[in-house]
Amino acid sequence: MTLIENNFTQTLQGLRLTVLLGIYFTILQAYEYYEAPFTISDSVYGSSFFICTGFHGLHVIIGSTFLLVCLIRHYLNHFSSIHHFGFEAAA
Repeated sequence: MTLIENNFTQTLQGLRLTVLLGIYFTILQAYEYYEAPFTISDSVYGSSFFICTGFHGLHVIIGSTFLLVCLIRHYLNHFSSIHHFGFEAAA
């Protein structure tokens, strides 16, 4: 882990990339929902699809939010190589 090695730049770069990928995934999932030819009430497949992907999308949104807070805190120098529990808890 680059944070433990006091590599500020690489940690910042990794957090930025991870948050951006989480946002990108959420946008793609919203687009997929918009373009889906079925709804949650159409069949068992529709229900299963929207429930499973919805919970996964919620997981990604919550994780991206946690990591965005860590990104901001890291940028403000709230973490060090010996004080980084908030980052580890979010990761």
